[in-house]
Amino acid sequence: MPNVEFDARSFYQALDTTRAARRMNWKQVAEKSGVSASTLTRIAQGKRPDVDSMAALVAWSGLSADEFVTGERQRPEALSQITTLLNADAGLNSEGREAMIGMVTAAYQRLTATLSKT
Repeated sequence: MPNVEFDARSFYQALDTTRAARRMNWKQVAEKSGVSASTLTRIAQGKRPDVDSMAALVAWSGLSADEFVTGERQRPEALSQITTLLNADAGLNSEGREAMIGMVTAAYQRLTATLSKT
């Protein structure tokens, strides 16, 4: 497996830039993002955030977590990308979402199996 890491220092710098641009202090960031002030302090000290804090800070800031992953990465599989999009579609209820994912998965697997035989 390639050496892949999360660049916590760069993530913190990007958060700090976002905070400054929004003219907020760290206490306000904690309140708006739902992340504790102590977690923000740990990130400032170079520690990696836990998954829930990371998700909250990415949502608050509008940053993409992918931008802070260093090293060689694999390209996501097409079926995973389609499933991700269907899961994010607000126009589908959970039943419709599961039905669509099931249909797309079955069709994809059938077609890729057929193509690999030729």
